[in-house]
Amino acid sequence: MISGLIHVARSSDPAAIECLADTLSALVAGVAAGLVGDAVIVTAEACPALETVAEGSGATLVVYPPGANPWGAGAKAARREWLLCLEPGDIPAEGWIRSLDRFVGTARPDIALGRMRRAHAALPDRIAARGERVVGARGPRAGDVVRRAHLLAGLPFSPRLTVRMLSVRLDRA
Repeated sequence: MISGLIHVARSSDPAAIECLADTLSALVAGVAAGLVGDAVIVTAEACPALETVAEGSGATLVVYPPGANPWGAGAKAARREWLLCLEPGDIPAEGWIRSLDRFVGTARPDIALGRMRRAHAALPDRIAARGERVVGARGPRAGDVVRRAHLLAGLPFSPRLTVRMLSVRLDRA
């Protein structure tokens, strides 16, 4: 099983809250399939709307201090070995449950990072992602499936942490 980490950068934006609900709804299929065990909403500042969404969905709300790594703060509250990093509005495309289940079930101990394709990413981000396939990832981003232990160890990742591309796409709501 995996934990879903959703980083909400703009917690006071009503559109971000609406997109968060879309992302949590997409994870429900993973819960029903037995892949997703829990969800953690991570933000720099709490707001009543976020608290309501977290309470209504059964997710844990984590408020991290300024300057802290949001993914690391969420990893502390997560309960599973593998973490799916998302942002509000991220919706895994069809087939994501099978692909992620296969990845976490067969990943060797030295594999710590799987990455979904993000068709909605800006051109500089897509170029940087291609470079990370060669030189290794510096840190997690939305669309990554990461071992919890690597996030708890802190950033940056080891330069030799190879990125394993997953056969699934991450769309936007």
